[in-house]
Amino acid sequence: MQTLLNIFSYWDSALAVVLVFGGLIFFHELGHFIAFRAFKVGVITFSIGMGPKIWKVKRGKTEYCISALPFGGYVAGVGEYDDEVESLGFTQEDAVTSRAPWQRLIIAAAGPLMNLLIAWLIYWGLTAASGLAVTQPQVGGVLPQSAAEAAGLKSGDMITAIDGVKIERWAQVPEIVGESGGRTMQVEVERDGKKQVFAMTPTRRERTNIFGETEIAWLIGVQASGVVRYEEKGFFESAVLGLQKTWDMIDLTLTSVKKMITGSVAAESVGGPIMIAQMLGEQAKVGIVPLLLLAALISVNLGLLNLFPIPVLDGGAIVFCIIEMIIRRPVPEKAQEWLMRIGAGLLIALMVFATFNDVMRWFK
Repeated sequence: MQTLLNIFSYWDSALAVVLVFGGLIFFHELGHFIAFRAFKVGVITFSIGMGPKIWKVKRGKTEYCISALPFGGYVAGVGEYDDEVESLGFTQEDAVTSRAPWQRLIIAAAGPLMNLLIAWLIYWGLTAASGLAVTQPQVGGVLPQSAAEAAGLKSGDMITAIDGVKIERWAQVPEIVGESGGRTMQVEVERDGKKQVFAMTPTRRERTNIFGETEIAWLIGVQASGVVRYEEKGFFESAVLGLQKTWDMIDLTLTSVKKMITGSVAAESVGGPIMIAQMLGEQAKVGIVPLLLLAALISVNLGLLNLFPIPVLDGGAIVFCIIEMIIRRPVPEKAQEWLMRIGAGLLIALMVFATFNDVMRWFK
């Protein structure tokens, strides 16, 4: 019986990976497709996946297909990859090369922007349906030899105020303590329905931040219990909160990339498709909400990655369009070709490195 349950669990996880990856790729390519159509550019192929086509159907002049390799996809516009236009049933007026550079820039940016839009819609929808998740200021653990232990704080205590400032969410605790400068603070807690006040003097101690970096900060030595409450929000307020959450994830992603480039975060932390698939599988077992939250984060990462100014990515195409608008002529084809090869080489190297990291984690 347990073996049967494990099989079902495995297939549920595999299905989650396929649906999330496939869905995010579909919406990315749909962004490009809509932009092509908006500027009346002919579309030859709309593919989810790369490599050999395992299913296809033709509607009008466009072939819609699913390809064997699930990590990727493409929308082939007329004249984008092949100069033969008439032989495909199109005219030169249908070719993307006949469009102004600002139009081609929008076409290139439409895919990544669709991914950011999808992330926003997920955050918006979850907030409107379930409310805003807020981590409660409840003590989950007290570190040994800390100010909290010396004062007598216990697991389960609810912090209600610090130096007269009302505490409503856990994020306020490290923020206020961190700004204390080491002065003695009056921490008010609720324990067994009764209020108690403890005097604590923060100390400078090491802690690990969300990027895995060790930093020194003023601490009283408490850990969050992780208990969450949900605050009901209106439809339009949820939209604003969803936008804010999307921006927070954009900022977090860019900060992570910056730290990896500067070396403050170890290169070993870079994850590839195996790690992402594992994370999706784990969240699928927990529930639909955690899975959707991870899907939104991946969508943000996918959108931003494609906006990086690397040839072969959408960001590289955007840079070529900007240069063309500045110098008033296209970047020479030979230069584009060599830059695309370099960009492809960099991406392949990054993918191999990330996959190597995934494999090494697997055996740890």
